[in-house]
Amino acid sequence: MAPVTLASMDQKLAVAKRGSHEGVVAGAKAAVVAGVAAAVPTLASVRMLPWAKYNLNPTAQALIISTAAGLAYFVVADKTVLAQARKNSFKDA
Repeated sequence: MAPVTLASMDQKLAVAKRGSHEGVVAGAKAAVVAGVAAAVPTLASVRMLPWAKYNLNPTAQALIISTAAGLAYFVVADKTVLAQARKNSFKDA
C-alpha cells in the first residue's frame, strides 16, 4: 500500500467535493422537475374535483408538492454521490 501524502489527500478531498457538488446539482434539477410534476395535478384537482376543493387547503397542497420535490432531491443526490464514490473507488484499485 502506498504511503498517503498531503497532495494525495488534497486530491481525494477535491474529488469528494466535486462528487458532492454534482449530487447537489442533480438533486436540485430533479426537485424542480418533481415539484412541477406534483404541482400540476395537485392544483388541477383542487380546481376540478369537489372533494379536493373542500379537503385540500393551501397548506395541504404545499405539503404534497414540497414532499415530492424533497424526496426527489434526496434520492437523486444520494444516488449521484454514491455513483461518483463508486467510480472513484475503482480508480484507485
